[in-house]
Order: sequence, then structure tokens, then C-alpha cells
Amino acid sequence: TGDYCYLQDLFVAKETRGLGLGRALIEAVYERAKAHGASRVHWLTQEGNANARLLYDNIADRPGFIQYRKVF
Repeated sequence: TGDYCYLQDLFVAKETRGLGLGRALIEAVYERAKAHGASRVHWLTQEGNANARLLYDNIADRPGFIQYRKVF
């Protein structure tokens, strides 16, 4: 229940990956969302985004949903 925070996009420059910046950015979003009363932070990523998913699997729960859509 309550408001949710959707993280639209997260990007860390290739040359700075592996330094903990992605984790720090997401943790900052968590704190900001909590401070504003959000009960959840959520986002999407591509299945093949293996490096990002390693991080995401350690800092969030994966609910098991698969998204389907048709674009015209």
C-alpha cells in the first residue's frame, strides 16, 4: 500500500562501472523514496543485462513477473 517509486533509468558510464556507483545511486533512490512515503521502489531491466542483474539481485527482490507488450 502507499505510493510507489518507479526508477525509470539508471546509467553508469562504462569506464566507472564496478566502483559501486550503481549501488550508491539505487541506495540514494531508496532513501529519497522512503523519506517521501513510498512503500516500494521498482524498475525494469532487460533479461540479457547480466552485469546489472548481478547488482539488482543483491539489493532488491525479483518478483518473477514477465512483461509483455505490443508497440504500434
